[in-house]
Amino acid sequence: MARLVRMDHTGHTTLAEWTADDPAAVERAVTAFREQLDRGYFGMVSTGEGHAEQVRELPVGADLVIMRLPISGG
Repeated sequence: MARLVRMDHTGHTTLAEWTADDPAAVERAVTAFREQLDRGYFGMVSTGEGHAEQVRELPVGADLVIMRLPISGG
């Protein structure tokens, strides 16, 4: 089962879970992903040990998609 999680003050919050063969669950996950993008979060998917890629659409085939806020600093 794939998961969409948001990194937050609790560590993380699961926003959606889906399997590719469940269209209703996929649509709920896509909606949750878009809502997080609208709130300023970035979608990230691991591309291997120590590497990640930003995504602008929910990759339905990914096992885990992490939503995070941009890193701020000065």
